Amino acid sequence: MLKSTTASMKPAEVEKKWIHIDAEGVVVGRLATFIANRLRGKHLPTYTPHVDMGDYVVVTNVDKVVFTGKKNTDKVYYRHTGHPGGIKQTTPEKVLGGRFPERVLEKAVERMLPKESPLARKQMTHLRLFAGAAHEHEAQQPQTIDFKSMSAKNARSA
Repeated sequence: MLKSTTASMKPAEVEKKWIHIDAEGVVVGRLATFIANRLRGKHLPTYTPHVDMGDYVVVTNVDKVVFTGKKNTDKVYYRHTGHPGGIKQTTPEKVLGGRFPERVLEKAVERMLPKESPLARKQMTHLRLFAGAAHEHEAQQPQTIDFKSMSAKNARSA
């Protein structure tokens, strides 16, 4: 009689890799989806939902990501200060041109991970975003993935 079992990985058996992605001219949503899947480990055949199996992801040129359509000016990000009437709003154009342009991609990825769980918080610590072309993780020898050329839809010309 043939018997099949599903292998469940244990945290000690997980082997993490480092990957590097250049985000210049890449569409935000598509890149965020790819990164979220890599952080969770869903690209692996041994994926186990309750184990942190994902890779470390280093993204450079985050300040040069693009949006499709008129989302750069029309999309609105809301936040609340916690005080009555304290709702604030901003656009991706202002955030990308501001002091912390990496927050656009960081929030996009964060919203694609499981909500309010210790596992999602741990997986978000494996994401490293840099506004410029240089990063401080050369010692880990990250494997470079050319995300832009994977599909014609991943890049957007200005």
